[in-house]
Amino acid sequence: MHFKLPNRFLSIFFASLLICSCGHIQLKEDATASRVPIIGTWKLLSGTLIEKGDTVVTDYTKNTSFIKIINDSHFAFLQHDLKKGKDTPAVFSSGAGSYSLNDSSYTEHLEYCNDRQWEGNDFTFTIEIKGDTLIQRGIEKVANLGINRLNIEKYIRLNK
Repeated sequence: MHFKLPNRFLSIFFASLLICSCGHIQLKEDATASRVPIIGTWKLLSGTLIEKGDTVVTDYTKNTSFIKIINDSHFAFLQHDLKKGKDTPAVFSSGAGSYSLNDSSYTEHLEYCNDRQWEGNDFTFTIEIKGDTLIQRGIEKVANLGINRLNIEKYIRLNK
């Protein structure tokens, strides 16, 4: 048995297929265009703390590893020593929360932290992204701990 579809049906079918395909392509382009450059996983390379005239620079590529993960509404950071507590003190720290981004002004609201005294504080940084490098600079102030320092961190993107 041979069945023949009317030409009108085939025309509507192919037109619908074409329209759906174009819409799918447009959605992909819109999602890519609206992506915020700070979103991703970042590895901390170096950190500089300046407090009361003293400057401490830490190289995060040798004895410790620190990453920051940023999605469209939240951030999280994780740090641990690379020797698993052998030959150096064991280190693990973490924190997370929501953030806001307005041009180059990036504010983290720390909701979770292994050092609970840091929770509930906001930290505002100026960020600069050049290629796969993120530099964030700002004042960390935690009144109940007497902390008031300039923090400058340099990250490299691990994913896109």
